[in-house]
Amino acid sequence: MKRSELIENIALKHKELEYQDAVNVVDTMFGEISNCLKRGYRVELRGFGVFSAKERNFSKARNPKTGEQVAVSPRKNVKFKMSTKLQGILNK
Repeated sequence: MKRSELIENIALKHKELEYQDAVNVVDTMFGEISNCLKRGYRVELRGFGVFSAKERNFSKARNPKTGEQVAVSPRKNVKFKMSTKLQGILNK
């Protein structure tokens, strides 16, 4: 599902919301999750899962085309752990 499809589904299910209100809801939600992760907080959505930022250390990789070693700078990745409720839904 794309962002636009998510917005459309929210607007259709909640007739009291106009389309632009649904856009604002989705943008605000994703923005807040991103800001919390950037500040180092974890985001827990009960019944869905937990998002957290994980620090990746400096490492060396190899370019598969040339075989040359390349330095990979430290960076953060997002880690997601689904809840047992979501896992149960997916594995029915």
